Amino acid sequence: MSNDVIINEFAEKIVSRGLSVPAIFLLESTKYISFIAGQLLIFLGPVLTFFVSDKNYNQFIELIEKKENIELLMVEIEKKNTLRNK
Repeated sequence: MSNDVIINEFAEKIVSRGLSVPAIFLLESTKYISFIAGQLLIFLGPVLTFFVSDKNYNQFIELIEKKENIELLMVEIEKKNTLRNK
């Protein structure tokens, strides 16, 4: 699965649950430490993968370790939220 597909799916889930504002706030405040957050998720992986699939979890970690992908995710959330509220 490509990064664009993962970003699109993740943004859709966030917007459909009405979490656009908290998600953007969280992403904006942590985008400069995204690599560290990714490493923390790798450390917590054995526990967290009980709740989510291993494949999706690892793809998400690879995605958030790059600041550019965080920006793309925020833009996608904003686009989907705008379309949803029209």
